[in-house]
Amino acid sequence: MTGEKTIFKKIIDQEIPAEIIYEDELCLAFKDVNPQAPTHVLVIPKREIPSMAHLKSEDQELVGHLILTVGEVAKILGLENGYRMIVNTGTEGGQTVDHLHLHLLGGRAMSWPPG
Repeated sequence: MTGEKTIFKKIIDQEIPAEIIYEDELCLAFKDVNPQAPTHVLVIPKREIPSMAHLKSEDQELVGHLILTVGEVAKILGLENGYRMIVNTGTEGGQTVDHLHLHLLGGRAMSWPPG
């Protein structure tokens, strides 16, 4: 990580706007500005963690909270027919922002394999 703030940190700090769906003391969920499905929300921890590869054992509770939050946001958005949760890690995994984030995709049938 460089010393420069990521776009997600700027959203957390309210320096740039985002369409927030859910927020609590640990995380934030907001609509993706480049949606890949009719519903595309990002769930991010407020604590800066660059990626899944940077998680430590003490992050277990936070990661569990993020996953449960994806399910809660899916309920809020009415995705009762299903959804997909994706976590991209590293450049080859498709990660474009160095801040851990979970993608919640829904509103249509998902295909397999994804990519």
